[in-house]
Amino acid sequence: MKEFKPNWSRLLPVAAALTFSTGLAFAQEKTDHPGVTPGEMAYKGAPTEAGDMKRVITPGAPDMTQAEFDMATKLYFERCAGCHGVLRKGATGKPLTPDITQERGTDFLKVLINYGSPAGMPNWGTSGDFNEEQIDIMARFLQHDPPQPPEWGMADMKETWKVLVPEKDRPKKPQHDYKVDNIFAVTLRDSGEVALIDGDSKDIIAILKTGYAVHISRPSHSGRYVYTIGRDAKVDMIDMYMSPPQVVATIKIGLEARSVETSKFKGYEDKIAIAGAYWPPQYVLMDGATLEPKKIVSTRGYTVDTQEYHPEPRVAAIVASHEHPEFIVNVKETGKILLVNYSDLEALNVTTLEAARFLHDGGWDASKRYFLTAANQSDKIAVVDAKDREIEALVDVTKIPHPGRGANINDPEYGPVWVTSALGNENMTFIGTDPKKHPKHAWKVVRTLKAQGGGSLFVKTHPKSKNLWVDNTLHPDANVSQSVAVYDINNFDAGYEVLPIAEWADVGEGPARVVQPEYNAAGDEVWFSVWNGQEQVSAIVVVDDKTRKLKKVIKDKRLITPTGKFNVYNTRKDVY
Repeated sequence: MKEFKPNWSRLLPVAAALTFSTGLAFAQEKTDHPGVTPGEMAYKGAPTEAGDMKRVITPGAPDMTQAEFDMATKLYFERCAGCHGVLRKGATGKPLTPDITQERGTDFLKVLINYGSPAGMPNWGTSGDFNEEQIDIMARFLQHDPPQPPEWGMADMKETWKVLVPEKDRPKKPQHDYKVDNIFAVTLRDSGEVALIDGDSKDIIAILKTGYAVHISRPSHSGRYVYTIGRDAKVDMIDMYMSPPQVVATIKIGLEARSVETSKFKGYEDKIAIAGAYWPPQYVLMDGATLEPKKIVSTRGYTVDTQEYHPEPRVAAIVASHEHPEFIVNVKETGKILLVNYSDLEALNVTTLEAARFLHDGGWDASKRYFLTAANQSDKIAVVDAKDREIEALVDVTKIPHPGRGANINDPEYGPVWVTSALGNENMTFIGTDPKKHPKHAWKVVRTLKAQGGGSLFVKTHPKSKNLWVDNTLHPDANVSQSVAVYDINNFDAGYEVLPIAEWADVGEGPARVVQPEYNAAGDEVWFSVWNGQEQVSAIVVVDDKTRKLKKVIKDKRLITPTGKFNVYNTRKDVY
């Protein structure tokens, strides 16, 4: 690729914008596009479909042909919308509205797109993702008003809804000898597939076509079905009883999405499914056995802090309450948490709790009464009391918490705690979760440990384990991103041991990032994804939890870019 060579004499303002900073790029101000390295963009990015949109002509912006506009629209939705928002209002990334971009100008934007910045802007040009022509087109495109992609209503959903195997034709019991509860659903990100791997034999049971870059797989309460959602908003429902398991229903609930869940409250098990979209900003309630869409609810509204109307509040995470027939729905940009009661879909009751922006992911405490979730741009953990249906606390933590589902341990000094790691620094934060027996520690940061560095996505433990594992997938040092740290829960003062997971995998050249520890159903093995490039060798590494020794490396040419792994038992039972 020909390198773009800027005229530096015209770009003096760029020097200030791209000032060298020591340490991790994750340690920037909240408006700085924190924690977003090219690796993270690969992890988070989603190809939102642009649809058929006409060229927008904006006063003061450079001219573009329709062909250039089409190219730029596609590139933006595939690479940029996940962080900057479809309407470019900003979230993890900075706002990119014309009042800002026109003031910077085309040459400034070319340099920024090409080289990136210490604040975390990926180097789209020098990395080879964009060529010189694409950089020029994107720099001009960003100075126009953003085109708004089409809405996605009930008629659109029903056009995509397919029941591939009717419920009456599905088996009543498993038609194979695998233990369903110990099957792992493994995201094969770039191939748009999910691998089902037997936790006992380590054999690949099936490779199933799904949506692009599946964000999560969620088993139903019974474990009979696994629901996946791609970042292209395609939901696939897998029948785990079939031999081999296969997709029995599918639907597309929008253009970009991250979350899916099914009902767990007594009497409603497996009855209702829900999926949340990034675009359009909405969630959809569906029949749990067929994915037939029943009700669409918009999340557009006002933010909790400035009370400013936001046109694009995305649904970031959804969990099913164990206390009421409700889904707990995180709305990212507004900072609101919705309690969606599904007992009567014809008279839907939604309770709104005010937390903080920008809501991300989270998990249950050990009692499954309290849901702890990151408001990662506010550097807070919001605690929802699912029983009393209220915000129990807003806990201040260090920069950019990224819990996944978090980890629950019985701390030898502070009792039950929930743990999150962070993108923005090396800290693991322990929050007390037992207001009955340990009231003085409840909803307070009681312990902070240092991991290998920033860029962590997941921490993990198990009720039967004495270990606490932490990845550093997005750390810029390959020695860190290709290894994991593990602590002895009963002796935190001893520090951590580093295990060379990627070295054990022996996958050859490539970034070989290690991501997401996940336990098997018995709690005696920890599985790690060694996530390489699409054309490179990837692997799953299985570690003996007690000895911390390598147990198995799963390699197969079909394991393309494995990332998230979801053990059926642990996920459906909320064990973490």
